[in-house]
Amino acid sequence: MGHIESTLIPGEQVLYETGLHWVVAVGAMFCGGFFALVGVLMLIAGSIGGGIFLLALGGLVVYLGHLQRESTEMAVTNRRIIIKTGLLKRRTFEILTSKVESIGVEEGLIGRMLGYGTVVVRGTGGTPEPFRTVAHPLEFRRQVQQQIEHREQQMARPAQVQRNSEDTVTVGQL
Repeated sequence: MGHIESTLIPGEQVLYETGLHWVVAVGAMFCGGFFALVGVLMLIAGSIGGGIFLLALGGLVVYLGHLQRESTEMAVTNRRIIIKTGLLKRRTFEILTSKVESIGVEEGLIGRMLGYGTVVVRGTGGTPEPFRTVAHPLEFRRQVQQQIEHREQQMARPAQVQRNSEDTVTVGQL
């Protein structure tokens, strides 16, 4: 069970999940690949200890890049935006959709082509919170906007007074 599922409140449902784009691991893959290549060359040259060390170091670097990507969870629920980053040092950001003042997306040319960008969430009276290298940022924003619109429509409905057979009055939403 991930962080998001463990923090859901009763009646809350996850509607959309995303995370960091695969591009965040590219640097680690190149660096790890370089170490692994040099390690293989050292093994071929006869330096067993140094070759094995560099192969292990290359694998560790690739694994750490993968962990960086996988340790970030982002979700839109029917009530909140929940974002968790980090593995050893955790940072969480949670905001009710009713408290979102604006949500923006910043995408560069490469980001537009590959499908990643920066999502900037601003709460009412708060400072902007940027989240970089988010996969499918436009869809994330669309999901948040749909939940804000849905909540506003629910709040705009007039209360309906109903009488039951025992002449007690109940007030509910239409």
